[in-house]
Parts: sequence; structure tokens; C-alpha cells
Amino acid sequence: MTKAEVVSEIAKSTGVDKETALAVVESFMENIKDSLVRGESVYLRGFGSFIIKERAAKTARNISKKETIVIPQRRVPAFKPSKLFSMNVK
Repeated sequence: MTKAEVVSEIAKSTGVDKETALAVVESFMENIKDSLVRGESVYLRGFGSFIIKERAAKTARNISKKETIVIPQRRVPAFKPSKLFSMNVK
């Protein structure tokens, strides 16, 4: 499902116009992104959590140049579904 399809479904189920639904979806995504940038997790009861995971530094190989490189530690966004969400998806 694409963002446009999500907006259409929200507009149809709530009775608001697509422009309003698009503004709500865009604002929702922007707020989640801003919270993650600040290092805050976003918890949506019954749906899941948007969290920041720490990836440890690791060594890797560049096979074409036959050299070892170090990939530094980094933080990446992740989604963890709630138990209720996981039980309903099959």
C-alpha cells in the first residue's frame, strides 16, 4: 500500500477530503521523524513502537580492493510491532 492509497482510505473512512487527510499523514510522519532525530521513541498502543537502535562498529571487506574497512557505530530507526498487532497479522 502506498502513501496515496493510505490517504485515499483515510479520506474515505473519515469523510474528510484527500487534501486534509494528506496533511494529517504528512504531519504524522514528520512528527515521528522529528522525535526519532531527537532520540525519543514513539509508542503507539496496540500498533507498535518506532525506536532508535544502536548498531555496533564492525569490520568489513571490500573484495574488489582486497582491503578491510571499519564501519563505525551508528544509530538507525526501527519499528517494533506490538503483541496485539503481531497477533492480528497472519
